[in-house]
Amino acid sequence: MGVFSLLCTLFVPLAGSLAVLLIDRNQGKAIRLTALAVSLVTFALSLLMLVSFDASSSAMQFVVNTSWIASIDAGFRVGVDGTSLLLVLLTTFVMPIALLTSFTSIKKQEKEYYMLLLLLQFGMTGVFMALDTFLFYVFWEVILIPMYFIIGIWGGKDRVYAAVKFFLYTLVGSLLMLLAIIWLGFYGDAAGVGFTTDLMKLRMVAPAIGIEAQTWLFLAFALAFCIKVPLFPLHTWLPDAHVQAPTAGSVILAAVLLKMGTYGLIRFNLELFPAASAAWAAPISILAVVGIVYGALVAMVQTDVKKLVAYSSVSHLGFVVLGIFSLTVEGIQGAVIQMVNHGLSTGMLFLCVGVLYERRHTREISEYGGVTSAMPRFAVFFAIAMFASVGLPGLNGFVGEYLTLLGAFRSPYLNSWWYAIVSASGVIFAAVYLLWMFQRVMFGKNDNPENHHLRDLTTSEYWQLAPLVVFIVWIGVYPHTFMRLSEQSVRAVVGHVMHHTSMSTPPSASVTPR
Repeated sequence: MGVFSLLCTLFVPLAGSLAVLLIDRNQGKAIRLTALAVSLVTFALSLLMLVSFDASSSAMQFVVNTSWIASIDAGFRVGVDGTSLLLVLLTTFVMPIALLTSFTSIKKQEKEYYMLLLLLQFGMTGVFMALDTFLFYVFWEVILIPMYFIIGIWGGKDRVYAAVKFFLYTLVGSLLMLLAIIWLGFYGDAAGVGFTTDLMKLRMVAPAIGIEAQTWLFLAFALAFCIKVPLFPLHTWLPDAHVQAPTAGSVILAAVLLKMGTYGLIRFNLELFPAASAAWAAPISILAVVGIVYGALVAMVQTDVKKLVAYSSVSHLGFVVLGIFSLTVEGIQGAVIQMVNHGLSTGMLFLCVGVLYERRHTREISEYGGVTSAMPRFAVFFAIAMFASVGLPGLNGFVGEYLTLLGAFRSPYLNSWWYAIVSASGVIFAAVYLLWMFQRVMFGKNDNPENHHLRDLTTSEYWQLAPLVVFIVWIGVYPHTFMRLSEQSVRAVVGHVMHHTSMSTPPSASVTPR
């Protein structure tokens, strides 16, 4: 059952995108409903995979290993552990919501739009499942195509500039990653396992690479992943992409696409190059801390509410990178759950911005004020998303931020309290810019007559926002449900790094909140 549900979760969106192409372009309703049905079926199939998953094991599960290109030992190798399963579930959960929000906002070329969204889901799911470096690279590049067109065709007035910038940034980093993949293949041949792109084989031999070569390989992979995160100072493509993308594009970009970079850091950098990861933990953590503070400070001065949320992502993803390179169980466990948390809360913020934009066709904060009086139900959902992003205890954002700061505080690789202390200021700054934005938009003076008669949430918009609230509160109140899935895989990664460095083994006590 597990293998079947894994393969269906991967390939049903691809089949759905082909099915959408067969529908007459004049049948817009049929196109929309077909795409939504495909995404809902995929989510149900991913839940079947969750039911079959053994959370007590750190091993890859539901593994499929089929030869593809025998001459280079490239295979169709897929599977999941606890970390990747959480991100697959996040992808399948967010996608129906993104599709639903497009029903009223996308009016042109619907057939191509929904086909590209389903193709994007196929690529994103493949990235989280791939256990072959060549296959991973293929999925990584597949994602570029649909996202480029989604931004470039259905985006705002500067959409072409934003789409090209997104494409070039990602492509430059991924080409260096391709060179590193080829080098690893040759190293596998020299190490006695033959030229291979099998990630599990490479995980056994790559840590023995000399520190100088390992460092260059680490940096090649890290550049590709840090651009996607994006980590300061490689972040400049993100605000443009977020602002110009349609609402669904912004939701997917924030909720899932950015997590491909942080996932790659764990799956490839930490597992293949543990010695280089330990050596570069401090420099990359410094960039993460700078990103936390810089993103928050720049968000404070934004006049466009969507750009403010975009810069908040730069700040929040800095916490994830800091947790990863603390190289502790607490830090990486916090980073993994914060990936999910950011996807839910920031995705919901972009949905709320989309609701306002659909009614007023402006994102300027100065154009709003006193919206609560006209849209009281919307104000409740917007407040929940805002408080979750702030990190209010009882909501999901608090759990991840607390664990990443704890991991940085305890990290023997960082060996300084200042990483945690300076990063904690990002939580305060987040409260400043988000509460300030919320106050001006929702409770400021209602001097603009166009704000007097705004329509409150529709039934469709309730269905987009309510499921996110359920998980925001669930994770905030009882995170054990989700964190138990990734704990063993996180422990395996930390143990792997410590085994190949001079640090002692991690403690055996559970860090999963109950």
